[in-house]
Amino acid sequence: MVQEFSDDIQKSPDASNLVIITGMSGAGRTEAMHVFEDMGYYCIDNLPAGLIKNLLDMAHASNLQKKIAVVCDARNQSYFANLQGELENLQGRNIPFRVLFLDADDEKLVARYKASRRRHPMCAEGMTLAQGIAAERALLYGIRMMARDVVNTSDMMPRQLRSHIQRLYSDESVRGGLAVTVYSFGFKHGAPTDADIVIDVRFLPNPYYDSTLRPLTGLDAPVRDFVMARDETVNFLASWNSLLDTVMPGYVQEGKQQLAIAVGCTGGQHRSVAIAVATGEHLSTQGYRVSVTHRDLHLAESVRRSIYEEPPADEVGTLPSADEPDWA
Repeated sequence: MVQEFSDDIQKSPDASNLVIITGMSGAGRTEAMHVFEDMGYYCIDNLPAGLIKNLLDMAHASNLQKKIAVVCDARNQSYFANLQGELENLQGRNIPFRVLFLDADDEKLVARYKASRRRHPMCAEGMTLAQGIAAERALLYGIRMMARDVVNTSDMMPRQLRSHIQRLYSDESVRGGLAVTVYSFGFKHGAPTDADIVIDVRFLPNPYYDSTLRPLTGLDAPVRDFVMARDETVNFLASWNSLLDTVMPGYVQEGKQQLAIAVGCTGGQHRSVAIAVATGEHLSTQGYRVSVTHRDLHLAESVRRSIYEEPPADEVGTLPSADEPDWA
């Protein structure tokens, strides 16, 4: 039975910079490696046990800033037999590490291999699949006894395994493991193609119609105050934040690693910028790891002048504002 964990699960206080991923073939080692990659680990698959020390020496010499996760398994039987001795050597050198051992019931392993139609690495000529699994289990017995974390994936879906590993090994909160990008854009410059959520805020009052606000952007206090103080905005943000609070935990539970939220107005200069910043601030207070960018802000009138050193608009005619209505 799969055990669900709350966001405040206790993490081990001595989480190390080296994780050895091993276990039964078909129990989820590849999926586990992908999880560590998404958490920022430097990952190597199918590393011969005798090269672990060389890898650590290389990482130290090159000042590698990432944590390391390596998959060592029975695919290379002659090399794998040395894994227990290599781990004992690391202990003797006082090099901290953790062993993640992935296991599953024999019936599940048989079913998974039959579904994948792949050959089990321990099946020598004339051996059945069940015999190969039994031989691997015997080979891994000593490593399993050394493992700090043993996870039985028999009843786990991939997303549940991902969530479990994140809770065991991530330095961040579970919500912090989801990288959220909030960006503003202008519909007149093209609708976004890479967003998971798109919100259109063109229904809000437009600062473009105030001549003193027209050359400014949503990052300027006068524009921000104009947008945020409106009753329409206050009501919208209450509903918008409530919607985010409803859907975001679902993305986390699903194991999603990256989420893009696009906030659009006409030109991407005023309303969308202010709302994107407010959205990022709200998600940050909820514990998510958020970046806020502005896709089309460089097209704004005031920014174009500073880049190209154009003369003021009243000397050359009025420049079109990025947030100017489409029909203007």
